[in-house]
Amino acid sequence: MRPALRRTVAALALALTALPAQAQRVRTGIEVLLTDSIHLIRGKRVGLITNHTGISGPLGKSSADLLAAAPGVKLTALFGPEHGIRGIAPAGDHVASGVDSATGVTVHSLYGATRVPTPEMLKDVDVLLYDIMDVGSRTYTYPWTMALSAEAAKKPFLVLDRPNPIRNDRVEGGILDVKYRSFIGQYPVAIRYGLTAGELARYLVGTGQVKADITVIPMQGYRADMWWNETGLAWVNPSPNIRSLDAALLYSGTVLFEGTNLNEGRGMSQPFQMVGAPWLTDAGAIAKELNAMRLPGVVFDSSTQTIEKGFGYKHEGLTVPVLITVVSDRDLVKPHVVALHMLRTIYKRHAKEWTWREQAIDRLSGTARLRAAVEREGGIEALIPILDQETEAFARAIAPYRLYR
Repeated sequence: MRPALRRTVAALALALTALPAQAQRVRTGIEVLLTDSIHLIRGKRVGLITNHTGISGPLGKSSADLLAAAPGVKLTALFGPEHGIRGIAPAGDHVASGVDSATGVTVHSLYGATRVPTPEMLKDVDVLLYDIMDVGSRTYTYPWTMALSAEAAKKPFLVLDRPNPIRNDRVEGGILDVKYRSFIGQYPVAIRYGLTAGELARYLVGTGQVKADITVIPMQGYRADMWWNETGLAWVNPSPNIRSLDAALLYSGTVLFEGTNLNEGRGMSQPFQMVGAPWLTDAGAIAKELNAMRLPGVVFDSSTQTIEKGFGYKHEGLTVPVLITVVSDRDLVKPHVVALHMLRTIYKRHAKEWTWREQAIDRLSGTARLRAAVEREGGIEALIPILDQETEAFARAIAPYRLYR
C-alpha cells in the first residue's frame, strides 16, 4: 500500500473506532438476564452454547463464569461451535469435547461428530442458553448452530442477544435458494440479513421454519443503526480471520472468494480485506479499474503478501500479488455489490487461470446464478437488481420480528 494511502487509512480507522465520550455501553442479553430476568433460570440446570465472544461488562467476564457463580443457578453443560469454545480452531477443523478448566463443566463440541446437542449431552440440562457474537452474515456457522440446536434440544431455549456489528438496519445480497442449503446457510435469508441473533431466531420460529421453544433476552441501550464501535463493547475477533470491524463488514461479500482459486486473505495480514493468487500479476491495474467504477465507500490498492504455511491455505508459503479493499466510509459500503464487481473484474482478465470451487461458490452465494453472471459481460449488472428485489422482500418479511429500532 502506498505511504500516502496508508496514512489516510490509518486516520480513517482511528476516527471510525473512536467512541464518542457521551456514548453509553450497550447491556447485552447475559447482563439483562442476570440482573432483570434471573427467574427464568433460577433453580434450573443450565446448558450454555458459547465461545470466547460470550463475555460481559467492562471486565470482560465470560458468560460461563457468570452463570457458574450465579446464586440458584446450576451450570451443568457447555457447548462450543466452530472454532471451539475458545475461538482458536481454524475454520472447518473438527473441535474436540473436553472440560472447561475455569468452571470444571463438561464442554461438548457442536462442530465435530455432531452439529447439534444430542439427548445424551442434554440429559442434565433443563434450559439451554445461547450467547455468541455474530457478524450478521448468512455464510457464518454460528447462527445455524443456534437455529439447529434450538430445534434439536426440545427444551426451553434462551437467546442472550448481542449487537449485529455491521449495523442491524442494512439488508442486502439476495436470498438463499434452499437447494444450496448447508451449514453456511440453512434457511432462505439474505446474505447480509440485518438482524441480531435473537431477531433471527424470532423470525425463523415465527415463520414456522424452526420449531422450538425460544425466548429472546433483549439488549438494553441498543439501536439498529449502531456499528460495533458505537456500542461501548470491546471488540473480540469472532473467529480467527475476522480481525476488525471492516473485515466483518466486507466478509458478507468477499467470503465469496472462498469459492474460487484466489486466496481470500487467509494466512495474510488482513483476511477478507485482500485477495490474491500467484497469477494476479496485474493487481495494480485491477485496482485502478475498480477505482474508476467509484463504488461507494471503498477504494482499492495492490501489494504483495506471503501466505502463512501449515494451515492448508490456498497458495500457502508463496508470496503473491494481492488486491486490497479499503473501507473509506462504512455507511456507504455494499459488500455484496463490491465483491461481485471484484469477481467480474478479475475473472474477465484471468478466465484461463480462474477456477471455481463449484459446490462452495453455490453454497456461499446461495444460488448458481452468480457463477453465470460473473462469466458473461453485463451479467453482474443484470443480477444485482434481481438480488435487490429479493432483499427488499426479505426486509419486509422480517420487519414484524424486529426488537430494536
